[in-house]
Amino acid sequence: MRRALQAALFFAAAGVALAFLALPVFAIFARVPPGRLVRLLSNGIVTDALVVSLKTTLLAEALILLLGTPVAYLLATRRFPGRVLLVTLVELPLVLPPAVAGVGLFAAFGRSGLLGSTLDAFGLQIPFTLTAVVFAVTFVASPLYVRTAIAAFEAVDPDLVAASRTLGAGPARAFFRVALPLAGGGLAAGAALAFARALGEFGATIMFAGSLRGVTQTLPLAIYEEFSLNFDSALAMGALLVVVSVALLLSLKLSLSWQPSRRTSVSLFARSS
Repeated sequence: MRRALQAALFFAAAGVALAFLALPVFAIFARVPPGRLVRLLSNGIVTDALVVSLKTTLLAEALILLLGTPVAYLLATRRFPGRVLLVTLVELPLVLPPAVAGVGLFAAFGRSGLLGSTLDAFGLQIPFTLTAVVFAVTFVASPLYVRTAIAAFEAVDPDLVAASRTLGAGPARAFFRVALPLAGGGLAAGAALAFARALGEFGATIMFAGSLRGVTQTLPLAIYEEFSLNFDSALAMGALLVVVSVALLLSLKLSLSWQPSRRTSVSLFARSS
C-alpha cells in the first residue's frame, strides 16, 4: 500500500511538472487558430522583425563558429597558467544578466565608451545599428558554443591526433582531418544551442541596439512591442519562435546521435596523406 502511494505521488508530481511545461506552449497555439496565425505572420511588423532576426542571427552564428572554434580547441588541448581564468571569462556571459551585458557593450563600443573615440575617428557608430544587434547576440550566445566545443574537443582521443602528427600531418591538417570530424557532433550541438540563444536574445539587444523597426527590431523585441498593442500578433510571432525552437531541438538530438567513428576519421586522414 505504501509503495503504491509513493508511486502515485511520484507520477502525480511528474504529471504536474510536464503539464506546467507544456501548457504555455499549447496555449500559444490554442489561442489563435492555425489559419489566423498564418495570416498574422504576413503582417509587415512580423516580416520585418523576422528578416532582422534571421540576418543578425546568421551573421552572429558565422562569427561564433569562425572565432569560437579555434578558441575552444586551444582551451581544450593546452594547459597553461591562466587557462582557468580564460575559461571563466568565456563562460561569464552565461550568468551575466542580459541588461548588464547590454550596458557593458554600450560602455565598450558606445560613443563615450572605451573604444568609442577610436571608432568615431573611423566614422563608425555601432549602437542602435544592425551591427549592434550582431554584437549583442554574439556576446550572449557564444559561450554556449564555445563551452560545448571545449567538451567536444576534450573528448577526442589525443593519441589519434598524435598519430596523425607522426604520419607527417601538420597542426592544421591534424585539426581539420582528425580532431574536427571526431568533435563534429558536439560542435553541431553547440552551434544549434548558440543559434537558438541568439534568435531569442532580448535584454542585451534592447539595451545596446534599441528596437527600431526594420533596423534593429528582432522577433523577441517585436513580441514585446506588440504584446500591449496586438496580442494576437505577439502570439503569432511566439508560435513562429516555438516552431523554430522545436526544429533546433530536433536537429540537436540528431547531431548528438550521429558521431563519426574514430576508424572513419583515421581512414580519411590516411587517404589524404
